[in-house]
Amino acid sequence: MRVIIVDDHTLVRAGLCRLLQAFAGVDVVAEASNAQQALDLSVLHRPDLVLMDLSLPGRNGLDALSDVLKAVPGTRVVMMSMHDDAVHVRDALDRGASGFVVKDAAPLELELALRAAQAGQVFLSPQISAKMIAPMLGRERPQGVAALSPRQRQILRELGRGRSTKEIAADLEISVKTVETHRARMMESLGCRRANELLLLAARYQNEL
Repeated sequence: MRVIIVDDHTLVRAGLCRLLQAFAGVDVVAEASNAQQALDLSVLHRPDLVLMDLSLPGRNGLDALSDVLKAVPGTRVVMMSMHDDAVHVRDALDRGASGFVVKDAAPLELELALRAAQAGQVFLSPQISAKMIAPMLGRERPQGVAALSPRQRQILRELGRGRSTKEIAADLEISVKTVETHRARMMESLGCRRANELLLLAARYQNEL
């Protein structure tokens, strides 16, 4: 299976390359850091599969997915993301993706996704499948701020009031590192890529916390 890896982080690409090369019968033929490179290298190498990050600089991975499948119809594309947002997953599948895996997946999960795509099947990380199936079972998970733990909501409320990390740690009698860990997890849960985005959300949802 000839694979192209698409991710804008050099270290992530290097780690994925080493991981994929350890899978039997998998050969990484090229690496790309943006949508245009993904398209150009796919046309050049005509790989069996493209492993594509959702978040790319400029045109995102969904746009690149559409471009690659249009230019090289026989190629399968498996999307990756830090987040399990159902909207992006549905969009990717609608555009022809053969799979969607979260970046914190176990190596075996990624290998299963590649093998499934090669076999013409669609693979979704279990947490994505559960999230998408939950509404059909009447057990939809809380979304956004409602999905945060009580402690995270407390910290978010303090952030919205303009409190610093050190001030929040002192007020709640926890360590600064604990506050920073909660902030990182909140950013991931709420889809914030930058710290100021979390602060804006904290201010916006102040009355809901």
